[in-house]
Amino acid sequence: MVKLLLWLILFVLCWPIAVLALLLWPLVWLLLLPLRLLGIVVDGVFDFLRALVMLPARILGGRP
Repeated sequence: MVKLLLWLILFVLCWPIAVLALLLWPLVWLLLLPLRLLGIVVDGVFDFLRALVMLPARILGGRP
């Protein structure tokens, strides 16, 4: 909701920049998509490493 309000304020103050931002947003989203996927993969690797390190403690009866 805040993004919409900020865009409307920008549209009132300087409509060419607002229209340009509206047209370029899908391109920016596509460019950032691989970085978002890379972040998901890195998070999964860290979760896996944490589970691997904590495995001996879980086998010996430690808390999860």
